Amino acid sequence: MELDTVLLDLDGTLTDPGLGITNSIAHALREAGMAVPPREQLYRFIGPPLLEEFQAVYGLDEAGARRLLAAFRAYFEETGIWENRVYDGVPEMLARLREAGLRLVLATSKPEVFARRILERFGLMPYFHTVAGSDGAETRARKGQVVAYALEQSGARRALMVGDRRHDVDGARENGLPCLGVLYGYGSREELAAAGAAGLAETPAAAADWILARLERERA
Repeated sequence: MELDTVLLDLDGTLTDPGLGITNSIAHALREAGMAVPPREQLYRFIGPPLLEEFQAVYGLDEAGARRLLAAFRAYFEETGIWENRVYDGVPEMLARLREAGLRLVLATSKPEVFARRILERFGLMPYFHTVAGSDGAETRARKGQVVAYALEQSGARRALMVGDRRHDVDGARENGLPCLGVLYGYGSREELAAAGAAGLAETPAAAADWILARLERERA
């Protein structure tokens, strides 16, 4: 059975949310009376489920992490969500994959309602068959859970994942999928290779090349 579906991460894969996410985290930390580190130290929060990451980084219990998450979302929903941009070459990548007959599915740990707003704002929604995100309550937030949900909602028969962090590789593996790692986002070559990415792409165009070459081999 040949590849028919490509699952794509959002943050660090389709769009660069660095300014908005780090500004939102800084706002949440100030609201909690906590020190705000330099911006580059906040990039680690781009990709992983925030509730788990807040607990791991700041030693918070679940209640404390949820308060921080609520403050994060208060800023993000109004302002941070638009402190964002589409990576150069992403629309062309999506168009090439669609033209090849592939079904495109968004698979993000970001709350689904935010993900839909971002895709619509930047004109990317028409490329997607299905949008799968977290449920907002963080009960479906780990990447493996999101990938499973995306597969179920899309009716994919054979799929692969594309993402920029080890969480994307791990989530794909949990569901028996390979993952192509992209290097223009927030994960390093070392992180993605160590996680077991099936391949690495420097640009959106290179990601499309890799996927279409794999599809061509399967169709031969």
